[in-house]
Amino acid sequence: MNLKYLIFLLISTFSFAQKEKFPSERVDSIIKRIQLPIIPAYQVNVVKLGAKGDSVSNNKPAFDKAMALCKKNNGGTIIVPKGTYKLNGPIHFESNINLKIEKGAKIKFSDNPKDYPMVLTSWEGTMLYNYSPLIYAYECSNIAITGEGTIDGEGGNVWKSFKKKEEAGKNRSRDMNHNNVALTERKFGDGYFLRPQMIQFFNCKNILVENIRIENSPFWCLHLLKSQSVTIRGISYKSLNFNNDGIDPEYSKDVLIENVAFNNGDDNVAIKAGRDHEGRANAKTPSENIVIRNCNFKGLHGVVIGSEMSAGVQNVFVENCKTIGYLKRGIYLKTNADRGGFIKNVFVRNIALDEVEDCLYITANYHGEGKGYQSEISNIYFSDISRNKASESGIVIQGFSDKKIQNLFFKNIEIKEAKNALSNENAENVLMTDVFIGKRATVPSAAK
Repeated sequence: MNLKYLIFLLISTFSFAQKEKFPSERVDSIIKRIQLPIIPAYQVNVVKLGAKGDSVSNNKPAFDKAMALCKKNNGGTIIVPKGTYKLNGPIHFESNINLKIEKGAKIKFSDNPKDYPMVLTSWEGTMLYNYSPLIYAYECSNIAITGEGTIDGEGGNVWKSFKKKEEAGKNRSRDMNHNNVALTERKFGDGYFLRPQMIQFFNCKNILVENIRIENSPFWCLHLLKSQSVTIRGISYKSLNFNNDGIDPEYSKDVLIENVAFNNGDDNVAIKAGRDHEGRANAKTPSENIVIRNCNFKGLHGVVIGSEMSAGVQNVFVENCKTIGYLKRGIYLKTNADRGGFIKNVFVRNIALDEVEDCLYITANYHGEGKGYQSEISNIYFSDISRNKASESGIVIQGFSDKKIQNLFFKNIEIKEAKNALSNENAENVLMTDVFIGKRATVPSAAK
């Protein structure tokens, strides 16, 4: 081996190893930047505007009036007291407003697609016009959804039936993405069967979602699209329909997700950054500076990055989380050769998993799709992770021979049982310290 190359390799490996410590100071700096919304003192109770919590009456006019009054007063709090309030249509936010859903209160949205006008939104990483999300905030600042009440998306009937009909609309959206079709021509809605998100904050900042319960979403539950300075804490889920991701930050930055009790029909947290051509064209707006801590995972996957991540994902910090039920995969990084972009600077520590299929899964060849735009995956750190059983694999790493995954660090990982311990393909600079998969080897005693 060339002496200069050997010295370079040793220096590079030493430099990489020095970064093994979880960078708590970087987490602290992100959290200090995040601003909670400032809400004016004005308050309005929807009941005083004619709302009836009888689970039958259409309360959309009263909620719209409450939003308009808050806007007229430069913001305020909309109080939803105990009762079940049916809404035949979406809530569209204005700035400087807190929607406070009190304990014992439930907002229950209709599942009639005709109640939801088309708005500018995104669907699986492609910008387009589609049915309005049930709660929609566009270009707002200082907004909040708080209280101990429930939001019910009624996603299990009509919306659920859309899943088997969506293929043509989904493919049309992806063709428009790949062919750079003008946004004004990307009209979907009726006849295309693309389900709306339950809650979407689009181009918003200074956002708080706290203590509410989310149930029965039509599609993704809480979508953070091109937003920043976001705090999500203390919320809980029971949303088990198709594609019911819990939280999807996309092209978003400075996000804190903490003390969340997930129970979802899909990913718990799925960090995204646009799909394919369109995502790569937005390379200046990656998803970044995302902190996930003290959460309970339950659903399909715990924390996922991708697969729509073409603008890049960086600076993700996950710590002090555990499972409270089934997960297919604990931490899952996924992309393919259609995406491009990058996943880098991901730090995961203090994760306790029970029984899952795969513990840590990193693939650059998701579904074996695509060509020409392989992604960069680098600088990924795992430490202090335990799991009782992996019914499939402990650790999976899948790169490409001509685009290897680089700089992976594993420290203090213990998986007590796994069908397949480790699959490591096309990765370089992989460092493992105190990694145990299966039964630990014992120190042989001296021969007598």
